[in-house]
Amino acid sequence: MAITGAADLLATWEAGLAEAPAGRALLLHRTARPDLDARALPVLPVGAREADLFTLRRALFGERMQVRLECGACGEDMEFDLDAGEFARTLGGPDESVVRMGEGGREETTVVRVAEGGWDVEFRLPGVADLTAVARAADPRGALIARCLVSAVRDGTAVGADELPAPVQRRIAEAVEAADPGADVTLNVACPECGQATRAELDIASYLWTELDAWARDVLLDVHLLATAYGWSEPEILALSPLRRRYYLELCADV
Repeated sequence: MAITGAADLLATWEAGLAEAPAGRALLLHRTARPDLDARALPVLPVGAREADLFTLRRALFGERMQVRLECGACGEDMEFDLDAGEFARTLGGPDESVVRMGEGGREETTVVRVAEGGWDVEFRLPGVADLTAVARAADPRGALIARCLVSAVRDGTAVGADELPAPVQRRIAEAVEAADPGADVTLNVACPECGQATRAELDIASYLWTELDAWARDVLLDVHLLATAYGWSEPEILALSPLRRRYYLELCADV
């Protein structure tokens, strides 16, 4: 992945200010995967997106991620470090053993298969667009199954999503989780004070956006100070390396 320049990152940040969290996550994913058609990003398996965002975070801000979490048992404020590079490597998107389907032999849609007890079911791994579409449904799991079901056959007869019994639905959920483990990154942290474990979801898109927002505001302050001191334009200042910008800022402070 090519590291995006400061001007492009600022453009991503500016566009994201008017977006909801889902829109910001998509903008970050576009930054992480400029090699892919933007229309393909929302349908990629969720775990693939998470791995891409961890890779982007590592490229922009380094390996070390500082996380704060309140103990669910005693309320103690816990701070610890995570390794963005390790997450990017271990998530790695969907299991390569699953079937991949697509027109003309292209690997576009990742499908898991559940075959047991007379049932033969093929189910497409959900993408971000699928999860967004069913988020407000009365029965999100049922709506997701209906949306992502490729085929369902029982004893040789095709059936619809509404005819899948609860045990088969559970097997589908288990198969999807096994095929795309990176879709749900959950931390399980033991409190150093009380010893109890606290579980919490790590939302890398939200975490990365918070970092990008802080970075962008710092950079714009740098631009303001250097433009005031030297009369340079924003493109000229952003073309400087971070090290040279910092050096010029130090010179300004010494004057």
